[in-house]
Amino acid sequence: MKARQYTMTARADAARETGERIQAAAFALLSTRYYDDVTLDAIASDAEVTVQTVIRRFGSKDGLVRALISPVTSQVSAQRGDAPMGDIVGTVANLVEHYERMGDLAMLLLRQEERVPPYAEATAVGKQFHSDWVRSVFSPWLDARIGVGRERLHAQLLAMCDVFTWYLLRRQQGLSRRQTELALTGLLKGVLS
Repeated sequence: MKARQYTMTARADAARETGERIQAAAFALLSTRYYDDVTLDAIASDAEVTVQTVIRRFGSKDGLVRALISPVTSQVSAQRGDAPMGDIVGTVANLVEHYERMGDLAMLLLRQEERVPPYAEATAVGKQFHSDWVRSVFSPWLDARIGVGRERLHAQLLAMCDVFTWYLLRRQQGLSRRQTELALTGLLKGVLS
């Protein structure tokens, strides 16, 4: 009985490890290339498995992308959840840290969301998370307003804290990370004062 249990445990561990390798390979490729440029062959090769193994585990490339959404969302939620409520400088530092790690990927997904359904699903999750996050970290200012004034402030904060704003400052204008933080802090203080 022990030998059988050991064999089942070893198989389960091997299957889990294979799934993790496939997901890691897919994430690495899809994080830097357009969806249509990433093939199941390339993912399988990088994961050192067959295409049939990928298909058996995830069904399709779309299925594989959907399998990545939850763990990535959990990582983002944990990191962004550390943002201090009511602290503009601390909030901006947290936000920029997130965008330094995930901003280019977010932009890549957003550029493709209209034609790649699982990317649209991922960005919808991200947009809702971002809206909720803004409501939480800026609640001292938002709670002081009502009606249209509150909604306008929420929209302004969403725009200032959006990945597009980071991308404009950091990638298009070439600001350093520190200067990007200072620019965002200045924008937020201006609106919140």
